[in-house]
Amino acid sequence: MSTQSLAEVAKALVAPGKGILAADESIGTANKRFGPLGIPQTEEMRRAYREMLFTAPVAGDYFSGVILYDETIRQARKDGVSFVETLKASGILPGIKVDTGTVALPFAPGEKITEGLDGLQKRVAEYVKLGAKFAKWRAVIEISKTGAQPVSPTWRGLLANAHALARYAAICQEGGLVPIVEPEVLLDGDHDQTIERSFEVHELTLRAVFAQLAELGVQLDGMLLKPSMVAPAQKSSQKASIREIAAATVEVLLRTVPPAVAGIAFLSGGQSEEEATEALNEINRIAAARAPWPLTFSYGRALQAPALHEWNGRDANVPAAQAALAKRARLNALAAAGHYEEVYEQEPPPRVLAGSPGG
Repeated sequence: MSTQSLAEVAKALVAPGKGILAADESIGTANKRFGPLGIPQTEEMRRAYREMLFTAPVAGDYFSGVILYDETIRQARKDGVSFVETLKASGILPGIKVDTGTVALPFAPGEKITEGLDGLQKRVAEYVKLGAKFAKWRAVIEISKTGAQPVSPTWRGLLANAHALARYAAICQEGGLVPIVEPEVLLDGDHDQTIERSFEVHELTLRAVFAQLAELGVQLDGMLLKPSMVAPAQKSSQKASIREIAAATVEVLLRTVPPAVAGIAFLSGGQSEEEATEALNEINRIAAARAPWPLTFSYGRALQAPALHEWNGRDANVPAAQAALAKRARLNALAAAGHYEEVYEQEPPPRVLAGSPGG
């Protein structure tokens, strides 16, 4: 794919009024979500669940892309039409998760490094043949407990993960895939992390990531950033308002992310569906006159959870499940334009069409 084509795909992924559905859960994660609902943990049920998501009638109105898992990109609908072709027919770009998970980082207690670089060039070539247009790689940045020694993240940990993200991004662009770069600062530990500490770690992380992307020659307008939001830890004694979280998030991005980056698609980071939508909305309201990039969503559980509970493994529930997915997608599309209102959780929200954010 040419540099111009990479930029065109990246721009399409952050088109106005649209976001990215993260459906790249591993087999283990998908099974864990099925278990509490009594849904059989089989390949066929995972396939049926993804078919329900991808065939939602309005999916193309709100999703620019869908991130798939290796199992999913090879699957098809019950009538034999591949999921890749199903997405393309709705105007949705197929993507693929290419990292293989995290392991402990040597000589860095409590820190992790993401694996998957070995053989990545060959896998990228295969995924391109299967129809993928973009990819995703997640790095995990953990913050140590207050007062813990050694303090994490260390510079060693940040540099190792930033370099891996940059190598992944360069391999993807050379092979014809737009890379989504995801450095996630975790918020779900049992530490007493404040919003100030979260801001500090986000700033250090993003500076390290973009320094490494520059070193490896990654084309900024041919990639997306998928960051976490700046917030206290979920179990922190400090609480922060949506406004404070949004303001801190916008400020750290303005300090660290080059204007040439094609766009930013946030992860939900363990927030509830409503919290993730409210935060995205407030971010866009604050950033409206300042941000040089589109700011949208790349949510997994925060989009899927209502649909999964409605579906519950039963064919008869597909219409209700798809309606739940459509509502959550529509609310986040409104939030990506700064036009979401809490009342829309109870009342029918206005319809949002591609190219007309806010309806």
